[in-house]
Amino acid sequence: MTEQQQKELGKTLWDIADQLRGAMNADDFRDYMLSFLFLRYLSDNYELAAKKELGPDYPKLEKSDKSAPLAVWYEQNAEDIVEFEKQMRRKVHYVIEPQHLWSSIAELARKQEGDLLVTLQDGFKYIENESFENNFQGLFSEINLNSEKLGKKHEDRNAKLCNIISKIAEGIANFSTDSDVLGDAYEYLIGEFAAGSGKKAGEFYTPQQLSNILSEIVTLDSQDPSTGKKKKINKVLDFACGSGSLLLNVRQQLGANGIGKIYGQESNITTYNLARMNMLLHGVKDSEFEIYHGDSLLNDWSLLNEMNPAKKLKVDAVVANPPFSYRWEPNDALGEDFRFKSYGLAPKSAADFAFLLHGFHFLGDEGTMAIILPHGVLFRGGAEARIRTKLLKDNHIDTVIGLPANLFFSTGIPVCILVLKKCKKFDDVLFINASEHFEKGKRQNKLLPEHIGKIIDTYQFRKEEERYARKVSMDEIKKNDFNLNISRYVSTAKPEPVINLEVINNDLVNIEKNIIKATDEHNGFLKELKLPKLPTS
Repeated sequence: MTEQQQKELGKTLWDIADQLRGAMNADDFRDYMLSFLFLRYLSDNYELAAKKELGPDYPKLEKSDKSAPLAVWYEQNAEDIVEFEKQMRRKVHYVIEPQHLWSSIAELARKQEGDLLVTLQDGFKYIENESFENNFQGLFSEINLNSEKLGKKHEDRNAKLCNIISKIAEGIANFSTDSDVLGDAYEYLIGEFAAGSGKKAGEFYTPQQLSNILSEIVTLDSQDPSTGKKKKINKVLDFACGSGSLLLNVRQQLGANGIGKIYGQESNITTYNLARMNMLLHGVKDSEFEIYHGDSLLNDWSLLNEMNPAKKLKVDAVVANPPFSYRWEPNDALGEDFRFKSYGLAPKSAADFAFLLHGFHFLGDEGTMAIILPHGVLFRGGAEARIRTKLLKDNHIDTVIGLPANLFFSTGIPVCILVLKKCKKFDDVLFINASEHFEKGKRQNKLLPEHIGKIIDTYQFRKEEERYARKVSMDEIKKNDFNLNISRYVSTAKPEPVINLEVINNDLVNIEKNIIKATDEHNGFLKELKLPKLPTS
């Protein structure tokens, strides 16, 4: 499927969403739309595996017969169902009963027969509870099929669901539905919903262009990026993963087999479920990722709380776009926490450095961390200055990248990317000031491929360019009291041209002479016409 067709599928689905959501806001409708798309993927994947498992016994139906072939097999082989489902749990790690498959649900919606609402509820519960190793637990927990936003009465809600599912089924009928295609459509929809969500979008979405920068940086060799990409990353972590698109972007950089295990954490339950769906939709097996619902600042994930050095999680890459200047509640216990003890606690008013230190703690010696933060972390004083100073003295800050304003749906402020390493080859800091390299848009500014390419190229080969990038020694940074304000080191201001007063004066004298000459000539014409002459200076 071409990129154009993928975009067409995404646009088709977005147009359906836009038409059907009515008075419901984009955030609410998003959860229904994306869950149904996910059910379509799970069903296709399950039916494909069932066909392979059953081989010649898998029923072949006439084109006019819209029944699910698996439903026919269940009717004919009641005594073999238990063994078949046991095999399916082993192979695809979940079970969907025939009446809950997308083809059955879509046909129910088309005919508007029976109680679709109840059937869907039962199907979601069954998938969640019959999953293998609990990877599907609570996956549909935020989908409220009894919400009055779908309709005041049960019948109205049922009719609305029939309409939504029928339209989705029609919309995607002519498109391929393999995992890459549906995954791309899912990503497209997340982006479109984010655009309509305003400030709330920051909770779950990192713009693709920024995601590309971070993922390209962390997949380059950490010691010497100029040698190119790593062949493999064993573990990657995003502790504020939103819908998981940043983690998937890292995976895309290295290919499906380029990452051993993906780790993500997300505090918002709806977004956490989106992330798990997004992983599966992109063909990431449930054994290849672990997404945890919890608070990173409190470090309530037992996996990350492991004190045994032999079992402690160390990752090859950390990527993150945490909430900007998030207010938190630091306390004495957190002051003794292994993540913060050596650096001190970030202030109550802004948890930016708390997020940074959390992720940095789990970075391996040969790893790279790239994190998006507000510019304040570069120059604010107090506790933040102390943390920043120690990170610099320990030679952990590798690169500071300043980006243009208004790149996010959720905020117009300009942001920066900090690149950190535990073991750094270079003893200077590379500053890249990309704040003026963008395409202006109506709602958001946009980084074009050439802007992204220039940032990556400058980072990879540690290039210097006037008014764009410069390598700054630690001595110079120390003289500036460890202030990392980008414009101190790389100013984009162009110098005023030097004015030669003698040349300017000569020009003015010549202009004056020409005025007198022209006036005299004009007065000669006026005299011939017997008209009053013009006054002269």
